[in-house]
Amino acid sequence: MKTLDLSEGPIAKTLFRFAVPFLLANILQSLYGAVDLFVVGRFCGAESVAAVSTGTQVTQIVTSLMTGLTLGSTILIGSCMGKKDLKKAKRTIGTTLTVFTIAAAAITILMLFFNRTILSLLHTPSQSFDETMTYVTICTLGNIFICLYNAISAILRGYGDSTSPMVFVAIACVLNIILDYLFTGAMGMGVAGVALATVISQAASMVISIAYLRSRHFIFDFRPRSFIPDREIAVQLAAVGFPISFQELAVRISFLYLTMMMNSAGVYGAAVVGVGAKYDVFAMLSATSMANALAAITAQNYGRGKPARARKSLWIAISFALGVSSVFWLWAQISPASMIGVFTKDAGIIAAGIPYFRSASYDYIMTALVFTLNGYLNGRQKTVWTMVSCTAGALLLRIPMVAVFGRIFGSDLGLLGTIAPAVSGFMAAYTLAYVIIEGRRSKRL
Repeated sequence: MKTLDLSEGPIAKTLFRFAVPFLLANILQSLYGAVDLFVVGRFCGAESVAAVSTGTQVTQIVTSLMTGLTLGSTILIGSCMGKKDLKKAKRTIGTTLTVFTIAAAAITILMLFFNRTILSLLHTPSQSFDETMTYVTICTLGNIFICLYNAISAILRGYGDSTSPMVFVAIACVLNIILDYLFTGAMGMGVAGVALATVISQAASMVISIAYLRSRHFIFDFRPRSFIPDREIAVQLAAVGFPISFQELAVRISFLYLTMMMNSAGVYGAAVVGVGAKYDVFAMLSATSMANALAAITAQNYGRGKPARARKSLWIAISFALGVSSVFWLWAQISPASMIGVFTKDAGIIAAGIPYFRSASYDYIMTALVFTLNGYLNGRQKTVWTMVSCTAGALLLRIPMVAVFGRIFGSDLGLLGTIAPAVSGFMAAYTLAYVIIEGRRSKRL
């Protein structure tokens, strides 16, 4: 197991050595949904594409809820490693795994009860409602695998190992692709096939990751007594993680509201927002990867008493994230039809999606700033600020704008696509101002 001391060595080299495996892991993990949509687009009709598009938006609720707790674990473990407190790190790992298991069970039960209600509230097109319900239900039953895999990955990243999670997700991704084509292409299982493939591959990834850690004599021994949660650490995990979870949930709710508006435009609108969401993920991968890497790096460096090193890492990360995101923005401006055509050859979906892609792609640039700035602040455990910032942007800006634009312009997808970049631009401006002002204040202390 290769770990990095994130508080030593050349800043740029350390950042990229830690962040690149993170980026590759995120690319591979994003292929889950992308391959699902790609395979359904090749073997099924527009209704199935819309089903996977809408279903993915719903299943991402779980990911949003878990993101805060996973990042909270990364930050706390990173801080322990910076202070060389291995005993507390071990207790934090045990508490994390227990909390995630309980959370996964609770979320699964709630979603099984409310999936149909959620899909109805999203105005899921009637033609694709049954298939969407099938997709969401199967994925919901696999929540435990998603949650525990992400917990283990977060633990390893806080420990200084970003390579092992990349290997685990690579194995799962290859298995997912094989099963997608087997279940949906060869066996004709449709939407159910891609959902089942996703769950099986994530379960395999979780089992392999646990087996690997046990074989490498990891700091955590996986004995029953080690899973007994530490109350103090659980409170710390909640204090750091819940604000991030809440903000992620608020952002997800705002995008679900946008999905509802797009679904009102029919199957083509639902399909367009689903394809767009896949590109959102890939275009923003550099930013999300740098943000999560920054959280761990900042936590370790502040734990070691090196705030200046953390600040330098932030500006390097912003430069890289903006460079990569700009490539996807340029593609969307020059040839949006070719972007959409990767996932579907349906002429109606492509025609409806061109104006949406051209306007919505400006969000790639804005979120590169927002994500990296928030990653730095999260690493400093200023998660209440990022929660207030992102929640305000999602609930007080994005949802009202979607409501107003939807009422005035109806199903004009191009105008609806301008909402996300406008909101993200505003958030980037005030978050950057906060980081600069707060940084100057802390230097004077």
